[in-house]
Amino acid sequence: MANLLAEFKQAAIANTLRGCQLFAGLSPGDLNAIADITIVKSLDKGDYLFREGAPSQGFFVVQKGAINVHRVNATGKEQVIHIFRAGESFAEAALATMSGYPADARAVESSQVLLVQKSGFLSLLKRQPELALRMLGSMSLHLRTLVGQLEDMTLKDVETRLANWLIKRCPNPESTDPVAMELKTTKRVLAAELGTVSETFSRTLAKFRKQKLLTVKGKTVIVLCPGKLKELLRRNLGE
Repeated sequence: MANLLAEFKQAAIANTLRGCQLFAGLSPGDLNAIADITIVKSLDKGDYLFREGAPSQGFFVVQKGAINVHRVNATGKEQVIHIFRAGESFAEAALATMSGYPADARAVESSQVLLVQKSGFLSLLKRQPELALRMLGSMSLHLRTLVGQLEDMTLKDVETRLANWLIKRCPNPESTDPVAMELKTTKRVLAAELGTVSETFSRTLAKFRKQKLLTVKGKTVIVLCPGKLKELLRRNLGE
């Protein structure tokens, strides 16, 4: 029975790894080799996975839930770097440094993550160098996300940043057809991603509702006319 449970656990880990872009296309044998050096960690909402500067144990793949990776500035303000969800990997850069994790990571809902242990994975990289190229590709994606976020943060006000955030998620920003989008996180976390607080975020949503640019039903935001919202964004940007 114990062997069956261990095999089932390893199969579940390998299945999660298979769904991660970092490991897409790897053979079953390679996935099992990584699963052998992987530990499952469960977190309740609000639990910290690691703190900035903590020694690196390895990198992570989200199995379920959501992990908020953020930094806290000198005034105590939290700046969200990214919210990682099922199938996404993060903290790969910590494999190549001795300085520890560069940010904090906290579960924003009940979550389960896979810790791919550092020592075992570095040994695996020596045997299979092609995995190193996959790591570079994954870190490149994270870098593009950070660059895009930095560009968004330079926008002049919360109204402009929110309009830009919504437009980026509309399949056709020039369309006049309504677009519904599900908020996968809390308004507080989304506000932090936009560089503001939840009260200001809520006031901006209310302003957009009053202008008949969108409606909000629970966690669903409906952009009534993406074209009108795009025009607002252009005016705010002085285009």
